[in-house]
Amino acid sequence: MPSTSSAVSDSGRPVPSSLWRDADFRRLWMGQTASQLGEHTSLVVLPLFAVLMLHFSANQLGVLRAVGQAPILLLSLFIGAWVDRWRTRTVMVLTDAGRTLALAATALIGVLGWLGLPALIVVAFAVGVLSVFFDVAYQASLVRLVERDQWVRGNSALEGSRSAAQIGGPALGGALVSFLSAPIAAAVSALFFTLSFLSIQRMRRREPIPEHAERAPHIGRRILEGLRFVAGDTSLRTVCLASAAFQFSFAAMMTAYLLFLPRELHLSGAAIGLALAATGPGALLGSVLAARLPSRFGHGAVLVSAAVLGDGAFLCVPALHGSSPVTVPALLAVGFVFGAGGQLVNVTVMAVRQAVTPDGMQGRAAATITFVGMGLTPLGFLLGGFLAEQWGLRTGLLVTAAGMMLSPVLMALSPLARLGRTLPVLAGRADEQRETVAD
Repeated sequence: MPSTSSAVSDSGRPVPSSLWRDADFRRLWMGQTASQLGEHTSLVVLPLFAVLMLHFSANQLGVLRAVGQAPILLLSLFIGAWVDRWRTRTVMVLTDAGRTLALAATALIGVLGWLGLPALIVVAFAVGVLSVFFDVAYQASLVRLVERDQWVRGNSALEGSRSAAQIGGPALGGALVSFLSAPIAAAVSALFFTLSFLSIQRMRRREPIPEHAERAPHIGRRILEGLRFVAGDTSLRTVCLASAAFQFSFAAMMTAYLLFLPRELHLSGAAIGLALAATGPGALLGSVLAARLPSRFGHGAVLVSAAVLGDGAFLCVPALHGSSPVTVPALLAVGFVFGAGGQLVNVTVMAVRQAVTPDGMQGRAAATITFVGMGLTPLGFLLGGFLAEQWGLRTGLLVTAAGMMLSPVLMALSPLARLGRTLPVLAGRADEQRETVAD
């Protein structure tokens, strides 16, 4: 009996053994790259416009960033339950179309001179909602598209596309805001989402939907099933706690960081974009290493060591003073190390989660971890703004960067740290593999 985790084409033939020979995977990868580039450009455009041109205070910037992340807290559990019932291609196409319209409208409002805090809040919330849909869908799509033994490689490729976006997005967004205008920057972001829409909608393989019950359970019951599954698995429970600690502290740190760079270090918008873009090359390296290091040194060892290295890099930033010749190179080094370590953690955690989660639970598991892990980020943004106002930018940055170190500590004290060179296998999938071998 063939394994149900193996993807098949419309004709019933298995997906080619090489990911890059599969036209649908290539279309997914190209769409993901364009979509992430649009997202990372827009994530820099809105706060830089607010800080450099509208002269927002730390508290106002915290509110703007919190609103953009609020959909994770409010909607991710519902979105995970819906995605498990829908074709992920449809979800990704619709969300890319929606983000295109939202940012195109932002460009138009900016040209008319109406772009202020209320408009930025509406756009940030709308883009945030659609981004949650896209992120949950693309994580679930890989499991439905490729075979199990290609998951780590597929995750590495998709996360590599996100890394490429991290290289170009922040630098492009900072340059466009600094040298041209926020409306043009928003229009460029909309163009990237359009390119993603055009690529993903060309995927032709009919995607199987894991659940086939004639009458779907109530959405509340489906959400509860996802919560119970994640809470009942030690590895996934630890991932939630470590992710929550990291994302909360990182959100607070980034609010202080985006104010620290122009106001304490006196950097231009282009220099800020360059500093933020440094995470991209590091993340690209992390994606490449993630396809090799876990199988050589063990998934647990890679998770803990990469988290310590990446999260600890930002502890060096508060020591910088003024716009000296070493300031920008130091920021580039910090961003590179953070990107490499963070990407190693992201790809490895995603592979572990997919390995221990049944196919019909993938969307809900991803959404539950996103909800718990990133649900506190709006509060983190608010805390970062508060600490920057009350304690000063340098002290606030140091305290929030130190808080990020709680994440590797939680992983080091959990069974995640003891994961070996091979991924864990669900009992059901192990039975399927034995039946496949027997056949």
